[in-house]
Amino acid sequence: MASKNPVQSTPRPGSVTVSVIDAGGLGGPLGGAFVSLYRRPDAATAKFDAKAWKTDDTLWVATARTDARGQVAFDDLAPDHYVVFYEHHPLTSPHPVEVGPGCNESVCLRPILAVGRRSEIIGPDCRTSACLRPRTGDTVHTWIEFDGHRGIELKDRVELVLPPGAVRDDDDKFAFTKRITVAGPQAMQASLRFDTLRTPPGVAASAPTGALTGDLRAEYNLASALATTADEPVPTPVTGNLNIALDRSQTEPTADLKLWMAIRASTESLSFTHYANFMESLFCGKADGHSRSDERAAFGSLLGRRFLPFTDTDAYRVMKAATEAFVMVNCGVFADDGSLRGDPAVLADLESYLDRRDLPRPGAFPYLERVDNVPMLPYLAILRRKLPDVPIVAPARGRQIEVDVCDGFIEAKLRNPCLLELIWSYWHEEGMQVQGMNAVTRRFQNLRGPVQPDPLANLEVHPLRPLSQLLWGYIQDEQHRLTVARRNAEYDHHYGLRLEGRAVQGFLPADSRSKFLEAFHHLLQLCTVFYKQDDDTTVKADAFGVLNALKEVHLILSQGAHSQFADLPATSRTELLMQQWLYSRAEFREFLPTRAMVAYPEPWMDRVDALKTLFRWTDTSVIHFHNLAVFGEQLLLAIRYGAWSTVFEPTQAFNFARFWRPQIQGYVHAYRAATGVVLSAERIDAGVDATLPSVLLQRRLSAQRRSV
Repeated sequence: MASKNPVQSTPRPGSVTVSVIDAGGLGGPLGGAFVSLYRRPDAATAKFDAKAWKTDDTLWVATARTDARGQVAFDDLAPDHYVVFYEHHPLTSPHPVEVGPGCNESVCLRPILAVGRRSEIIGPDCRTSACLRPRTGDTVHTWIEFDGHRGIELKDRVELVLPPGAVRDDDDKFAFTKRITVAGPQAMQASLRFDTLRTPPGVAASAPTGALTGDLRAEYNLASALATTADEPVPTPVTGNLNIALDRSQTEPTADLKLWMAIRASTESLSFTHYANFMESLFCGKADGHSRSDERAAFGSLLGRRFLPFTDTDAYRVMKAATEAFVMVNCGVFADDGSLRGDPAVLADLESYLDRRDLPRPGAFPYLERVDNVPMLPYLAILRRKLPDVPIVAPARGRQIEVDVCDGFIEAKLRNPCLLELIWSYWHEEGMQVQGMNAVTRRFQNLRGPVQPDPLANLEVHPLRPLSQLLWGYIQDEQHRLTVARRNAEYDHHYGLRLEGRAVQGFLPADSRSKFLEAFHHLLQLCTVFYKQDDDTTVKADAFGVLNALKEVHLILSQGAHSQFADLPATSRTELLMQQWLYSRAEFREFLPTRAMVAYPEPWMDRVDALKTLFRWTDTSVIHFHNLAVFGEQLLLAIRYGAWSTVFEPTQAFNFARFWRPQIQGYVHAYRAATGVVLSAERIDAGVDATLPSVLLQRRLSAQRRSV
């Protein structure tokens, strides 16, 4: 007789759906919260004790994040007893659940957030309004509160994300104000982000346990709780005489106003005037009214590490170390605490500068972002978040050698980058500053130049004054300075700009920013059109074109920020500042026929113009090239280090055009004076001249020599 084997059926899998809801206060869901599922092997022998239960990674089943409704589902679970655990602050009791074959069990976790809110309406007269709904022009002051003792403890584990346009209170990180600008429904896209109790199992740790990071936090959306509707302002009855006045378009404060103010202060602190005062105070004991402790400390540190293997070069060695120390100390923008630093005169004039540009104050909210507990510019924060797997390293302090050689992001360059632009060196080189110094040092060595009779026939520097020893060390150290070809290659890599001349013939670049000049000149052109609209009080100026042009230039600049980008600009700035200081020395008056009645703003300029006259170089004053260098550096720093790739509203571009108006119009004028090309335009659709400045300068020089 045939026998039949019994068929063993596999139990159908079940599932668990978990909801995470605030147990008190506003009662909303928590999105992006980590929920973990553990097996419970003792279900048949012991009663579940929530207080005694502890997580055991050997019993871990899965971890998942809730959606915007605060829900998450665990599917394909074998029938068994499980424990659901909430991975965030506040600590919430675990919840046991039994999953039967083919069953879908529901679990509701109710962490006690105790979140509440309180608001008041402040009218344009700065008085608290008794109205239940705000009106256009009012300011809504909101406090996010946590009830009870547990709420007080929770404050250290949660961060408030402000709605766009809101300003955080100085003394309360859970309070903010927002001005109502238009009538109708007001979207308050604010949220609370809660820290995890630990790094959830199965999740790669992107920060130390307990740190607030955007990757691991649960988000509690406050938009529905803060939403309100604003009414139109109460019309003011008009009686008597009616006076009408037209004002310029109003704008809103943006955080990057702080960056631009800091760039102005920083670049001014690197000016030749401050540099010359530092050198005089250091070597000649002349007080200039400024504290020089940082520069003197950096100079003392560098002096013990910078040596030259040549005889009688100490004068040049200390000059080089002092210049390097000056650049190193003054090239940063923000201190570690986010405060501004730089030229005191510029910092004192910032509020008046904003008033003259019809710009609002930037507010008390910080501009720096904190990523992995390191404060950094928003642009650098984007780069840091793009590569979260690369560690941030700092040099080992207190050792004999303090250098950054371990693999990872260099913390000092994220925290306080040296903000310099190589375009400063490019325009001074086009102004013949470098070529003039080369002519002087060649004649100092008794070498005949290409022009006869020799324009520097009277160059006789006697050894009883310091210039002779300084030039001796400068010439001996030539092998340790950047060459013209080296700088030219980096000009092309940064901006697609090139020099013309015998020293750079046969130049074959590997990577050139060929579109930079066209994009930058297009931006300047759009700004000049914007200024015509902005000055017309009968129209509202359109800044969308300026915004798109800024994004384009920012993208091109960021593509060239590699290889020598971090080191060569600072080295070039140091070397060109030394040249300017040598030019400014009184000994140069003895063999250069300068024009005493021309009011040059800096003492080295008349010596460069005198050399240009002697050698029949361009007759355009070096002042215009200096303005191109200074204004160009400030504009490109604001474009390069702004987080323009994340901006989609024109407000920041509107503020950019107004803030940098003197620099933009000064650059446009200096460019016309130097090259003959007008970058301003009457119409937006007018073309821009993208011819290399070196080519334009060669054409003007040829025309100048033909006219003589």
